[in-house]
Amino acid sequence: MKNTLRPAVAADRDGIIALYKKVARFSGGLARAEDEITIDYVAGFMAEAAHDGVHFVMENEATGAIIGDIHCSKPGLKCFDHMLSDLTIAVDPDYQGQGIGKTLFVGVLDEVRENRKDILRVELLTGETNKRALAFYEGIGFAIEGRMPGRYRKPNGVLDADIPMAWMNPNFQA
Repeated sequence: MKNTLRPAVAADRDGIIALYKKVARFSGGLARAEDEITIDYVAGFMAEAAHDGVHFVMENEATGAIIGDIHCSKPGLKCFDHMLSDLTIAVDPDYQGQGIGKTLFVGVLDEVRENRKDILRVELLTGETNKRALAFYEGIGFAIEGRMPGRYRKPNGVLDADIPMAWMNPNFQA
């Protein structure tokens, strides 16, 4: 079964919604709960990424299903115009552990390195207790930049620290 990494297009919206709802059903899958995955939410981040960010999907060629999504965009203020933030990744639980997340990240980082010399930083947040994610992000070049205690409430009500991380574009040109 072949999967294809490609830029997201507007026609992917419903497939992305289905993916995010499926991922949100699993504890730790996404920060948003399933009922918070709305057409407006997905259309909003798709529009932002299309305007000034990066957005890729992984499509299963056999079924046409969107099995992975990654997007980030500029925060919208001139003082932050050199960075992409609000990075979110979702991989269908049935396909996790197959390198799809890494392929999605490599797609974004390669795009920034090769075609977005206006971007110095790509930022993300992850929970401190999500050791697997922390190790994964560090393994692809993200560095921990701090700790925000009690910022994130897990579905079970327990508070966790958010860990801000960033990857720096070696080809940035001010």
